[in-house]
Amino acid sequence: MRVGLIGAGRIGAFHGRTLAAHAEVDEVIVTDPLLERAEDVAADVDGKVVPDAESMIGSVDAIVVAAATDVHAPMMHLAADAGIPVFCEKPIAVDLPTTDAAVAHIRKSGIPAQIGFQRRFDAGYRAAKALVNGGAIGHLYSVRTTTHDYEPPPPGYVDMGIFVDTQIHDFDIIRFVTGQEAVEAYATGFTTTAESFGDDRPIDTGVVILSLSDGTQALMSGIRHDPVGHDVRMELFGVGDSVSVGLAHDLPLRSVEPGGPVIEEPTPKSFLDRFASAYTAEIEQFIDVAQGRVPSPCTPEDAREALRIAIACNISRAEHRPVRLEEVK
Repeated sequence: MRVGLIGAGRIGAFHGRTLAAHAEVDEVIVTDPLLERAEDVAADVDGKVVPDAESMIGSVDAIVVAAATDVHAPMMHLAADAGIPVFCEKPIAVDLPTTDAAVAHIRKSGIPAQIGFQRRFDAGYRAAKALVNGGAIGHLYSVRTTTHDYEPPPPGYVDMGIFVDTQIHDFDIIRFVTGQEAVEAYATGFTTTAESFGDDRPIDTGVVILSLSDGTQALMSGIRHDPVGHDVRMELFGVGDSVSVGLAHDLPLRSVEPGGPVIEEPTPKSFLDRFASAYTAEIEQFIDVAQGRVPSPCTPEDAREALRIAIACNISRAEHRPVRLEEVK
């Protein structure tokens, strides 16, 4: 296979290395608006640089979209027009009309498409899902999720807001692990980070209460600055068991109890530190998806549903009220 890589930033470079290491990938074709960045990634993976995504069409068997968010939907349309399997980082877009147009086009074209919600490939989350599916946890009383970044995004990053940009991962993984749908969201958010992170700081602290389809309540915490490390967890409390994802030796959370556990350094300092194996696994799975061997493990429709929840949270915060998901058409 020859695979096109659109976007050569931090996650694009990681995906490029995963692709290059795959036994079925013969060559990685790279493009990025910053030519030097594309050249660096291509050199790292012994690949080839092209000036734009359109130049790949006709010479690649699949494409991986790891570019800026505003490029995601156009690249999915490009793949659908060309009949090429596509992997795209989340979200497809930040609004429903743009997302719906891309989802409809992908569905009509019939091409395999996978969205990059990498937590679905993390061993801990998959184990939790297996316990839920197998009945060991039983009826869920409540679920808690934590997504705390080590530090805010770098200067120049186009922040889409904490619900769309950060906690959207929580919204997706809640659906994946519990098998339930969100029916109502109540959200609030604040800007609290130190002034040293810039004057124009978006909402960096989000709290969400999500009501699920069987009545389970999920409490979700999102923070853009955690001085100890990148903290991503999930806790499930059920009638049969209570389990945690992310409760590891390097969990960036200090105990102040006498004789309490001590953090084993280094703690994860980025999403790549925390989820390196999951990012690798999702791209390896995409090769199987592109070859038609397995169905997509995370469809464009899944991405649309996570976005609907994020939009409901934005409405809830703005209007100071719970929002039913059916309000988000």
